[in-house]
Amino acid sequence: MKKIYIAGCGGMLGEAFYQNYREDYKLKCTDIDLNDTWLSYLDFRDLDAYRKDVYDFKPDYLFHLGAYTDLEFCERNVDDTYATNTLSVENAVYIANEIEIPLLYISTAGIFDGKKTLYDDWDIPNPLGHYARSKYAGELYVKEYSPLHLICRAGWMMGGGPGKDKKFIQKIMHQIKNGATELNIVTDKLGTPTYTHDFANNVKQLLEAELWGLYNMVCEGATGRLEVAQELISLLGLSEKIIINEVSSDFFKKEYFAERPECERLINKKLKLRGHDTMRDWKIALKDYLESAYSGYL
Repeated sequence: MKKIYIAGCGGMLGEAFYQNYREDYKLKCTDIDLNDTWLSYLDFRDLDAYRKDVYDFKPDYLFHLGAYTDLEFCERNVDDTYATNTLSVENAVYIANEIEIPLLYISTAGIFDGKKTLYDDWDIPNPLGHYARSKYAGELYVKEYSPLHLICRAGWMMGGGPGKDKKFIQKIMHQIKNGATELNIVTDKLGTPTYTHDFANNVKQLLEAELWGLYNMVCEGATGRLEVAQELISLLGLSEKIIINEVSSDFFKKEYFAERPECERLINKKLKLRGHDTMRDWKIALKDYLESAYSGYL
């Protein structure tokens, strides 16, 4: 059984990797937030501690998952953002190169400027803020200095359920649970959802086929925040009970002040060309997510 060291495994994506890999691989899952029994402590910004922990485990692969993803936090805490989202990635590259194992790095659709309607794997990023810039800097470093790597770009992440999901789906579910009968949803933000379990399984396919390189990896179907919210309400059977107010991003400008691209829609061009795109339609994935993670929540 091969071994995978997963750094930054305490979030929504880490939960999916743990659930989908634990039967086939021996895992060591670490994070600074010990929110599950299968996690052990590591701050991957500490190169010496990171190196020792990986060396002691002797893995066949190194997965570097963690990052600050709150755009407003990143704008307020610039140095901490680059230490966490960029320098820690350089740490991972050093370690993987030293012991000659492949490295997985997670990138994001947010590295594009939103001026196109769709982005494939070969479009040139143009990050707008410190979150996007720090993530793209990590992507560039992995491409330049890691001889065996997978860089997988996710879109609007959904997964992890109430305990780990800090993104759009959980924010909506939280409002509904607290009795909201009206939701304010933006109409000017476009993207592609990415279900964490589909993502983890598609990574596994690339890993086992040893198809190294950079891949867009999102669910099928270009969409927007409004359509996602409408589908969510429909799946919950609440279309007659909850009113959706259509607003622009300016409505939330005080709370969400960080610059965001208007369009983050990715297409899995390279996965399709290689015949390894197993990402499902986002509506099917959303239904699966709600049934598996939110049963009895409302």
